[in-house]
Amino acid sequence: MVYLDYSATTPVNEEVLDTYVKVVNKYIGNPNSLHKLGIEAKNLIDASTAQIKDILKAQNMEVIYTSGASEANNLAVKGIALKYQNRGKHIITTELEHSSVLEPIKYLESLGFEISYVKLDSNGLVDLDDLKRLMRNDTILVSIACVNSEVGVIQSLAEISKIVREYPKCYLHSDITQCIGKIEVDLSLLDLASFSGQKFYGMKGIGCLLKKENIVIEPLIHGGKSTTSYRSGTPALALIVSLAKALRLAYNDFSAKYARVSYLNKYLISKLKKLDVTINSNSYCVPHIVNISLHGIKSETMLHALEQDDIYISTQTACSLGNYSRSVFSVSGDMDKAMHSMRISISYLTTKEEIDKFIISLQKNIEHLNFEK
Repeated sequence: MVYLDYSATTPVNEEVLDTYVKVVNKYIGNPNSLHKLGIEAKNLIDASTAQIKDILKAQNMEVIYTSGASEANNLAVKGIALKYQNRGKHIITTELEHSSVLEPIKYLESLGFEISYVKLDSNGLVDLDDLKRLMRNDTILVSIACVNSEVGVIQSLAEISKIVREYPKCYLHSDITQCIGKIEVDLSLLDLASFSGQKFYGMKGIGCLLKKENIVIEPLIHGGKSTTSYRSGTPALALIVSLAKALRLAYNDFSAKYARVSYLNKYLISKLKKLDVTINSNSYCVPHIVNISLHGIKSETMLHALEQDDIYISTQTACSLGNYSRSVFSVSGDMDKAMHSMRISISYLTTKEEIDKFIISLQKNIEHLNFEK
């Protein structure tokens, strides 16, 4: 098998799985219970939370455990909007956001909130002058992902934050799901940040919303205090502890892992340039994601053709809605590219041999599918 869909989900690290199993077997108490078993479980969560804050340099942020990044994004967007709507109902975002940001924003629009989409330049970067123009005294939230999940564009959070900070009643949220374990993120620039453990070799079903401690948000799930008053329910102890373990492992040998992926990225692109495809990712993108467009071949058709050779990539983000890549269209303005795009996402675990097998299969299927037309 050749797996090139790491940005959708990663395989679980064996050490992380081992931690999960040990916690499940050893700690049976509800962390919300007041007896000894509950206190032992709560202490383990507290230790994991302290570790997450330390690794991410987020000492002034509250850690809210969620079922994943989609819930964390929903909690951030709706939580700020509903809590601070008395200040204003203006929200700014981009067309590059994950559907778990865009769909909650559309929902808020149906409730009377006003949404502005900041312009992007030809590389997919936020037009900072346009962001300045859009900012208003009644703007309460700016939500811009640090790294786009389909093309891989890295936004300048430092420059964006500088603009947002001129409006003290406005908060800055970023979906950093595609950053963890890939690039460094300065969380001091942000008010809220979302991520999911499954993107860095952790378990599925666990994520986080990091929130500055002085910010109050409206919960999505009510029912009493748990690890935080912003997300009720019995804490998923084993998942939380395994998340801290996955995060710690993700930052081990960080520079070496990045260098490895950068090398593989250059190798992959050198091979793709010899084929009949258009490369949509650029030098402003993380090396972990390479987005391409096919010429006259439906991306879904190619996906299933590659699958016959036991090779797995994606046509767009797994949670995307619609039959085209909104991200590719937003960057290129070309619907044909957007409808024929595919995402190849690699990891430090990827090998040159796997890339070679993918290229051979892709070239074979391009020739075969073009011949059938």
